[in-house]
Amino acid sequence: MTSHDGSTADADGTVRLTVAQALVRFLAQQWTERDGDRQKLFAGCLGIFGHGNVAGIGQALLQGELGDGSAAHDEHLPYVLVRNEQAMVHTAVGFARQKDRLQTWACTASVGPGSTNMLTGAALATINRIPVLLLPSGTFATRVSAPVLQELEQPYAVDVTVNDAFRPLSAFFDRVQRPEQLPSALLAAMRVLTDPAATGAVTIALPQDVQAEAFDWPVELFAERVWRVARPVPEAVDIADAAALIRSAARPFVVAGGGVHYSGAEGALGAFCDATGVPVGETQAGKGSLPHGHPQLMGAVGSTGTTAANALAAEADVVVGVGTRWSDFTTASRTAFQDKGVRFVNINVARFDAGKQAGLPVVADAREALTALTSALEGYAVEPAHRDRQAALWREWDARVEAAYHPAAEVTGALAPGLLTQAEVLGVVNELTDPRDVVLCAAGSMPGDLHKLWRVRDRKGYHVEYGYSCMGYEVPASIGIRLADPSRDVFAMVGDGGYLMMPTELVTAVQERVKVVVVLVQNHGFHSIGSLSESLGSQRFGTSYRFRDTGSGRLEGPRLPVDLAANARSLGAHVIEVHSRSELEQAVKEAKAAPADGGPVVIHVETDPTVHAPDSGSWWDVPVAQVAELDSTRRAHAEYVEHKQRQRPLVGPQDG
Repeated sequence: MTSHDGSTADADGTVRLTVAQALVRFLAQQWTERDGDRQKLFAGCLGIFGHGNVAGIGQALLQGELGDGSAAHDEHLPYVLVRNEQAMVHTAVGFARQKDRLQTWACTASVGPGSTNMLTGAALATINRIPVLLLPSGTFATRVSAPVLQELEQPYAVDVTVNDAFRPLSAFFDRVQRPEQLPSALLAAMRVLTDPAATGAVTIALPQDVQAEAFDWPVELFAERVWRVARPVPEAVDIADAAALIRSAARPFVVAGGGVHYSGAEGALGAFCDATGVPVGETQAGKGSLPHGHPQLMGAVGSTGTTAANALAAEADVVVGVGTRWSDFTTASRTAFQDKGVRFVNINVARFDAGKQAGLPVVADAREALTALTSALEGYAVEPAHRDRQAALWREWDARVEAAYHPAAEVTGALAPGLLTQAEVLGVVNELTDPRDVVLCAAGSMPGDLHKLWRVRDRKGYHVEYGYSCMGYEVPASIGIRLADPSRDVFAMVGDGGYLMMPTELVTAVQERVKVVVVLVQNHGFHSIGSLSESLGSQRFGTSYRFRDTGSGRLEGPRLPVDLAANARSLGAHVIEVHSRSELEQAVKEAKAAPADGGPVVIHVETDPTVHAPDSGSWWDVPVAQVAELDSTRRAHAEYVEHKQRQRPLVGPQDG
C-alpha cells in the first residue's frame, strides 16, 4: 500500500520514511485539548533552508505540500519562509502566547549560524514560559566528512556541537543521533510543550545525515494524538490556609500575572474582586486581567507601575500573587512591599514560582484556585473605606494619564515642529483602535509607558514581552499574533532602536499578505537606555545616533541622516509619514481601514525623548559605580545607596 507521500506501508504495520518525513508526519497529527476544545498543536513550520535541512526537513515539507490530492494531504504542515532565524522564534512565541499556549509553530534552521541564530529566541521563549519547537540542524552524526562547513571543532570533546548551546536555554533538549531515537524524543518534547508548569523552548537537534536516513516506522507513531492540557486543582488545605491568611488582612492586594491569561481566569479574578473588594495590580504579562474601568483595577504595579497600585502595594499586609514569577520589575527590585509584616500567597501552576517570596504556595491552575478561594472567603470583604481609597487613588492616576494623552499647550508648544510626545502617540493609538485590537511592544521606553498608560479593554488586547525584553521582537511577533487571530488588528509599537534590530520580517508580512500596523517612533537613539544612563550619572553616553565629532572624537556630532520610512518602504510596506497629532490620527484611521490581506502598514512618527510619561516614583535596581571622577556619577551613587536601604529580602516579616 502506497501512502500520499510516496512511502510504502508494509504488511507488518510499518511505513518506510526518512527521519525528517516521519517528524513532519508526526507533528501534523498532534492536538491539544482543554475544557473540551481541541486544536492542532502545530499551525505549521517556520524556517530558512540551508545545508543541513534543505534535503531533510525541507524535502519532507515539500513532499507534504505536494501530496496526491487525497484526504491524507491534510496531514501536511504549512510552511512559511522567514528572513531571520531569531525572528521566526519570535513569530512562533507571539502566536503561541495569543493562543494561550495551546498552539504553536515548529522552527527549522540550517547547520551552524542558521541554528545558533535561534538561541536568543530560545531564551525568550523559555523565560516567558511559552511553548515553541526548535529544530536546529547539525553536522554529520557519522562524522564521515568531518570537519564540514560551519562545524565547531573542540579538541577536548568531539561530540560537542554548536547545538549544545541550546541546552541551558531550553525547557527540553535532545539530539537524535539514530532514527530509533526519534519516537522517544518526540513524545518527550510533546509532553513538555503541553505542560503549563514546564513549557518553554523545546529543542530537538537533528544531524543532517540523520534527517535524510530512511527507517521502517510503526504506523501507530503517526496516529492522531491528543494532549490534554491539565487544570490542576488546588489542595483543600492550601485554599483553607490561604483564605485564613487573607481573612486576617486589613489591606490585601492581588498581583495578577500572565498565568491569569493562560488559564483564562479573567472572569474568576473579576468574581473574586467583586466579592471581596481586594485591589489588583498587574504585571506586564498580566495586564488586561481586569478590563479598564473595573473598580478594583489599580493598573500596573512595580518599577513601571501606577501611583495607585504602588501606593496600595506599599501598605499591603497580605499580597496574593496569581500566575506571576515575581520579576524585579514587579517587586520594584524588592522595594514595592513595605509593610513590616507583609505575607504572600502564591497561586501558580508551577511549584518553582509558587515557592518564591517565602509565600504560602498554592500549586494549581489560576482559574481553579481563584474560584475555590472566592468560595472559601464567602462573607469576607475589605472595609468600605479601603474601597473608597482605591477609587480616589485611581481617579488621581487616571487624570494624569488623560493629561499625558492630551498634553497641555505649554508642553506641545515647547516641542520642535513636527514632534509629538511618546505618551501622546500612545494615547492616539489607544483611543482610535478597537477594544479587540492588540498593542505589541518588547523593549525600550515604550513597554514602561504602555504598562502605566495603556487602557486595556479586552483580555487579549495587550501583548508586551518583558520577560526577556528583546529588541527586535515587535515586528516578527506581530505577524504571529495576526496569524493566531486574523479578526484583530495588531499595532506593533517600536522605537527606531528596536526597529533597526530586526525590520526584515516586514518582507515576510508582505509575502504572506499579513496585515500588521507598525507604529515606528523615531527619536534618533536608544531612548530608554539614554534616560537610564542619565539617571545613573552616565550622561546618555553612547545612546544617540550621531556622527563622531571631528574635534572631540566623541559621538556628539550631527544626527545621522537615517530614513527609516524609506527603509520600510523599500521592504514593501505601505508607509505613512506623520508630522502632527491630526496627521497621526488620520494615519491610524487609514491603517485600520486598510484591507485585511494588504500586508504591513508602517506609521512613521518623530517624538521628543526628553518629554517623559508620568512617573510613579518607583525604583529599579541598576548598580552605579561606587567610585568615579564624574560628579554626575557620584550624585547618582548617593541616590542609589538611599534606595538600597528600602530593599527587603522578602523572606518573612521584618522587625524594626
